Amino acid sequence: MFGQANVLAAGQAGFPPSVDDFYLPSILPWGVENSYWFTKITAMVWIAVGVLIIFFLASYRNPQLVPTKKQWFAESIYGFVRNNIAVDMIGHAGVRFAPYFTTLFCFVLLTNAFAIIPFFQISPNSHIAFPAILAIISYVLFNYIGIKQHGFVKYFKNSLVPPAPWYILPLLIPIELFSTFIVRPFSLAVRLFANMFAGHMLLLVFTLGGFAMLSANAWLAPVSVLSWVMTIALTFLEFLVICLQAYVFTVLTASYVQGALAEEH
Repeated sequence: MFGQANVLAAGQAGFPPSVDDFYLPSILPWGVENSYWFTKITAMVWIAVGVLIIFFLASYRNPQLVPTKKQWFAESIYGFVRNNIAVDMIGHAGVRFAPYFTTLFCFVLLTNAFAIIPFFQISPNSHIAFPAILAIISYVLFNYIGIKQHGFVKYFKNSLVPPAPWYILPLLIPIELFSTFIVRPFSLAVRLFANMFAGHMLLLVFTLGGFAMLSANAWLAPVSVLSWVMTIALTFLEFLVICLQAYVFTVLTASYVQGALAEEH
């Protein structure tokens, strides 16, 4: 974001920002035609995976009865997800899904947090591809669990045939099919993507807007300062959205797993 602001201040970029700001160039030193796939966004995903693996491995390398700060922090994250998401949504059976939910929560939280971390300042989840992959993984998970729990025929019967009079079923079955197998993964992906996309655009507009007004007319300097103050305020709001969206994504995944395990949906 600051790089874009510097370019704008030098008169080399247009305003307002557009969707093209989300399509970043390759960061590899060799030919673009061979390295277009490795962008800043891709690097952030790899960094997030590496940070989480190293953090949890280091935290549990030598577990102690009286935990160290790292062990306590890692256990607190796991305990929060296990008790407040897995067990609350699914019951005692949810404990076996706590590792996946914890991984999902931490990954979404960290990749969201890149949106307000200096030098990164964009979330991979502001690209629809990454939330879509996460939604597909959760979609495959809850369907696999449901089929394993009930068997193929019973699972789809429970999912598609609600307890209702037979004459309403021709109307309800297509609705259940659309809701369970299309709307769920779509809404999971779009909710996360839309929030992170909108947050990044707002921060860009107020940050670059301040530079645009300052470079257009010196008399607009007080207004440009106000624009940057709004950027700071929106950054705190974005932090709340970052945490909330990680929680919501994980809770909804847990609710879908709970529905797959239930005898009747």
